[in-house]
Amino acid sequence: MLIYILVACDRLEEKREKKLRQSLPELQAALQAYADENAAHKVTLINDCESDDCEDWQLGISQPATKKIHLNPPVDLFNRLAEQHGIDCEVGYVEDDTREPVSYFGKYEGKGEAFLIAEYLGL
Repeated sequence: MLIYILVACDRLEEKREKKLRQSLPELQAALQAYADENAAHKVTLINDCESDDCEDWQLGISQPATKKIHLNPPVDLFNRLAEQHGIDCEVGYVEDDTREPVSYFGKYEGKGEAFLIAEYLGL
């Protein structure tokens, strides 16, 4: 199964949008580093932040996952980023090139738990 985790960029209050814009370079660098370090596991960076409207941004990673344990590293990474940068995250799976969200976690939604997310994904 191909899963994804994105930084939640839509429907943000003005204050949170401003913080996201300020944190963007650090978030991009952290996600690029994670993708580079895990290239052997087919982790792919999702980085479409060209729009002036952050509501249109797509920032995160995708990777194959067949076992619950495969979710621990990316969920830990996004939990750390959520604490550092005050973001929430969307997690789901990709089917027929369409993203299907299954859960949200982060600074405001609450810490993500890889075991529960794996259950939502059906792993």
